Amino acid sequence: MTKLHIKKGDTVKVLSGNNKGATGEVLQVMPKEGKAIVEGVNIKTKHRKPTTANPEGGIEKIPAPMLASKLMLVDKDGNATRIGRKKDDSGKLRRYSKKSGEFID
Repeated sequence: MTKLHIKKGDTVKVLSGNNKGATGEVLQVMPKEGKAIVEGVNIKTKHRKPTTANPEGGIEKIPAPMLASKLMLVDKDGNATRIGRKKDDSGKLRRYSKKSGEFID
């Protein structure tokens, strides 16, 4: 399993594609596929048949997975930044912003 630079709950910026420049929160990360689902980005329409749970059926708009390589983490200042990993004072390996040098939680 590969380790990705983003985690669930991170705020990310889209680098390329139809949604270039959009930002949103990561809802789900799929490390095996190298993809992530971002809120409000890469919205697809899904046609649902009527079921007992949803008797109306209809068309739903849902966010689809996109490649994690097209996403860049946004730090607390609102700037898109690359991510590095280094040990903090307690010896724990943590992510940090390569732009500002601050740890990201």
